[in-house]
Amino acid sequence: MFRRATTGILARTIRTRLFSTDLPAAQTIDSAFAEAWKKVAPHLDPPKTPLSFMQTRLPAPSAIPSKLTVNFVLPYASEISGKEVDMVIIPASTGQMGVLPGHVSTITELKPGVLSVHEGNEVKKYFVSSGFAFIHANSIADIVAIEAAPLDQIDSSLVQKGLADFTQKLSSASTDSEKAEAQIGVDVHSALNAALTG
Repeated sequence: MFRRATTGILARTIRTRLFSTDLPAAQTIDSAFAEAWKKVAPHLDPPKTPLSFMQTRLPAPSAIPSKLTVNFVLPYASEISGKEVDMVIIPASTGQMGVLPGHVSTITELKPGVLSVHEGNEVKKYFVSSGFAFIHANSIADIVAIEAAPLDQIDSSLVQKGLADFTQKLSSASTDSEKAEAQIGVDVHSALNAALTG
């Protein structure tokens, strides 16, 4: 009897609860702010608030798409723009993260490592130094990296030399900023070395 009662209560609660994608889009002008502005400066138009620059959220699809749309950008170039792929594997700060179509919305920090883009039997690998990945509910992945290079264009002898140089700098560093800079160099070159050897 108790089990049936709780099941009925939970079923009614779940059916009436709206998801964030089901909510109506917010209005583009904050009316309270606009009214307050008109009282203070009636001869000037109210300035735009961050809300006026935000686009309405795209609705989540009713069915999971068969492909994931990937945008991979750097500060100076767009590596991938609107490409439909099967999966990406992201070097997230919490570990490797596989993203398939229909993945839950996520924002994650990237650590130095390999970004793999899978399209059929073809796999394109990039080494990324850091950045962020934004996974949207409508099966779009926006990946923003500070530095990135295709893995097949990286010279392993230069990586070994860089690792040795930064390890030596770390051991001889005297200030905190020198130690931090050298540690970042060691981390990136260690991740590069691991990506190339394994």
